[in-house]
Amino acid sequence: MNPVNTRSPASEEESVYARYANAALQTEQALCCPVEYNQEYLSIIPKEILEKDYGCGDPTPYLSPGDTVLDLGSGGGKICYIASQIVGPSGKVIGVDCNAEMLALARKYQQEVADQLGYSNVEFHSGLIQDLKLDLDLLNRELSAHPIDSQSRWLELRNLEERLRGESPLIQDDSIDCVISNCVLNLVRESDRSQLLQEVFRVLKRGGKAVISDIVCDESVPHHLRKDPALWSGCISGAYQEAAFLKVFEEAGFHGIEILKREDTPWQTVEGIEFRSMVVAAYKGKQGPCLERNQAMIYRGPFKKVEDDDGHTYFRGQRIAVCDKTFRLLQAEPYQGQFVPVEPHQDIPLKQAREMDCRRNAIRSPQETKGINYNLTTQIIDDCCSPDSGCC
Repeated sequence: MNPVNTRSPASEEESVYARYANAALQTEQALCCPVEYNQEYLSIIPKEILEKDYGCGDPTPYLSPGDTVLDLGSGGGKICYIASQIVGPSGKVIGVDCNAEMLALARKYQQEVADQLGYSNVEFHSGLIQDLKLDLDLLNRELSAHPIDSQSRWLELRNLEERLRGESPLIQDDSIDCVISNCVLNLVRESDRSQLLQEVFRVLKRGGKAVISDIVCDESVPHHLRKDPALWSGCISGAYQEAAFLKVFEEAGFHGIEILKREDTPWQTVEGIEFRSMVVAAYKGKQGPCLERNQAMIYRGPFKKVEDDDGHTYFRGQRIAVCDKTFRLLQAEPYQGQFVPVEPHQDIPLKQAREMDCRRNAIRSPQETKGINYNLTTQIIDDCCSPDSGCC
């Protein structure tokens, strides 16, 4: 057990940088959590990258061909190079990391990997994952030309940062299909975590998703462990409590949050607290107006009822009135197949749709779906179904 360290919170961030900078030069087994990757994708990745990869899970199985992917805390580039093979030549992979040593390792083999694949779709950038607008490579170039040597220059630096965020953002709004990360979010200091989730939400396209692998804990980590920089940089003391990890995505505006994988066996146990790997997914797209188009969704079961992230309750087998946004949302990932969509007989164009109060949790009457004046009668007359035919 490492001794408790009472240094200021800044020392935790410094500890993370120093430890991973060293791990880029010399393999550190203590940072590894056992993970099974698809061997098919590892064959083209240089041995040096594989030996100096530090993660706790694999978010890449949830990517699709053609995706634009952002890897937060991309380190030596292993996950990026796996992702590049999955998204293919029509996709794109962007790795962001602030550790110069790790970036150097990832960039060292870019051309070699591209030559083996026959295409180049990976790029690496220097940046803070909690500030995805600020391109640190651009900032470094500015600082090299105009060093900070006075208070006035320091004030100019703050203005420079804002200008770079506005004029040359590292990652554009609504530009990413899938944000992934592998054991990185728990390394970010607590004061920056809300901003981090907001940044993930900002860069995702509507309908996009975040797939995050991280170390979580079954109990909250006590203060004396959270203040230990060595435990923090080792992905221990900064871990989210399991339920809290899901909650932060909900608070950031995501929906469809689900646990994709949770390891049964703890990776480590410290003072009785179990730390294990977990992979979660969260989707962007429930924002926007609620418009009435006489649509309904029927929950298939098996539960008696379920409640979504907006407080709508769906009772098994009942036609629940929903707005157009929710109607489409529940037919896409991750809800596909769980509901039966019920379209109205007479379409209401979006331009004519009135605002709907989604809070009412109303059952949609079949007469409402069909229309008040719906009075169709269908009757099949066939000799096969006569009383004497014996075939019905």
